[in-house]
Amino acid sequence: MVILGENRYGKSRVRVMRVERDGQQHRVSEWNIDLWLKGNFEDCFKDGDNSRILPTDTMKNTVYSLARSSRAETIEQFAIELASHFVSTQEQVAEAGASIHSNLWQHIQAGEETFGSAFVQSSGGRETASAVVVRGTAPTIMAGIADLPILKTAKSGFSGYLRDRLTTLREAQDRLLGTLATIDWTYASTVADFRQARTRATEAIFGAFARHDSLSVQHTLFAMGQAALEAEPAIGEIHLKMPNKHCNLVDLSAFGQDNPNHIFVPTDEPHGSIEACIKRT
Repeated sequence: MVILGENRYGKSRVRVMRVERDGQQHRVSEWNIDLWLKGNFEDCFKDGDNSRILPTDTMKNTVYSLARSSRAETIEQFAIELASHFVSTQEQVAEAGASIHSNLWQHIQAGEETFGSAFVQSSGGRETASAVVVRGTAPTIMAGIADLPILKTAKSGFSGYLRDRLTTLREAQDRLLGTLATIDWTYASTVADFRQARTRATEAIFGAFARHDSLSVQHTLFAMGQAALEAEPAIGEIHLKMPNKHCNLVDLSAFGQDNPNHIFVPTDEPHGSIEACIKRT
């Protein structure tokens, strides 16, 4: 016998640019949104019966319509609003999810002047948020940062590791530590202000990365997660993925030059892959 297993469907990469105008001071939000639904869709898969299927094109249009009427001030709030909408309006939907990546835009500054209607895109990663709403239960909310480039040029080393006959890596007491981090945290309790919660968490993460005397990427990853949990009580757990973007010291001896940790060559591939989930007990 063949049966249908777990399934869902939705709409991906729905792009929205929302402009809010307050006199001469404007605000731009650029979102990339994924939506999915779970529910009683077996007849569609097995028999081609579409009577329970809300078209994904309608899901796309719902994003635009809600973006127009929504008073959400954060991507966390808008993700909750989207997921809740499909559960409340579609009786065949048992569970809905919305995931948002936000590209950040800042007002252009030139000298002493700030331009309220001109923007430059910041490159410090993308803010992320997702909400999952199961009928009859409170939403599960996640937030975080994706593709965050961070680098430190001090307080980083790597030594005392396992060796075998194929080990060629030299120990380092003073190396560059660079990564393109993706960090997600799950809220375990009600959040009164998502913007403040995000600020507390990210400031703690950045501070830990900068201050920590790193003995490995793993060592610093844990310190960053621990700092976020200590700074924001509403976070229940945090997942950090930190590929080790190597910067290799260049040997300049052939040119009669020394290189006291001054000239490096950055490499993207291959790279170390380190990730972990840090939880409260």
